[in-house]
Amino acid sequence: MLEIFVPMMVAFIIVLAVGPVCIPLLRKLKMGNTEREYIEEHKRKNGTPSMGGIMFLLAFLVLGLFYARKAPHIYPIIYLTVGYGVLGFLDDLLKALKRSSDGLKAWQKMLGQLLLTTGFAVYMAKFSDVSLELRLPITGALLDIKWLAIPLLYLAVLGTVNGANFTDGLDGLATSVTLAIAGFFGLVSIQLSPDITPAIAVMIGGLFGFLMYNVHPAKIFMGDTGSLALGGFVVSVAYMLQMPIFIIIVAAIYLVEVLSVMLQVGYFKLTGGKRIFRMAPIHHHYELGGWSEVKVVAVFTTVTIFLCVFAYFLV
Repeated sequence: MLEIFVPMMVAFIIVLAVGPVCIPLLRKLKMGNTEREYIEEHKRKNGTPSMGGIMFLLAFLVLGLFYARKAPHIYPIIYLTVGYGVLGFLDDLLKALKRSSDGLKAWQKMLGQLLLTTGFAVYMAKFSDVSLELRLPITGALLDIKWLAIPLLYLAVLGTVNGANFTDGLDGLATSVTLAIAGFFGLVSIQLSPDITPAIAVMIGGLFGFLMYNVHPAKIFMGDTGSLALGGFVVSVAYMLQMPIFIIIVAAIYLVEVLSVMLQVGYFKLTGGKRIFRMAPIHHHYELGGWSEVKVVAVFTTVTIFLCVFAYFLV
């Protein structure tokens, strides 16, 4: 139990302590958020410090490296989490410098994602002692899908990362949803791969600490620094447990968020301006339908918790 609660509490305390220093510093450096949503409540958030993901990301990097000395399986998790965090940091930095909601160009962000994913794919296929076999629900049997494992890896990584990115649109939404997902993988890791459990505990503690500042009304946003990192964390942990199939269940909110954007854009282009949703990603659809920001976060988080409990009985 010490391998769980000690890293969790240390990460929580670190992030909690860093907040009063980090938030004023980011505000002073004018690393504020620039909203472009057509929601009055969101317009009032302009200027709120962004890039807050560095708070839990730094705690995760330091403590993760500490535990990775005796648990090498943590290294690929650090690589994909921090790698995507750095990509998100560059995006956030450009947004702040340009005073715009646009940071990296679409092709630049996609190129960065492909390079990071390729590095992870090469490691998993050539150097890792964890195979790319898929753990099946209920039976727990491992399925070898041969060469299809690599395309699936790219799909899983890119889908999860961008799903987490789109989920980060309301105060505490991405933080709360990912906390539930991390809790699921943490419990499963105790049984299947306890060596990576401390790393998951660190992320859980860090996110709880960050939530103290990110809950509505948020004093700081995680930005792409945090949301991309969280996607990298979730999918890398899933692969180290050979459970990418379970992402579809426990991270269904990620999936729904990214699909809502794809459907909205596709339908808009095909019909010459018509929309399926009031606004995408889908959490804004519910906001424009009259739900409060707090209600959307509560419902999406509750749904994720139920899905995680359901998935736990399928392991």
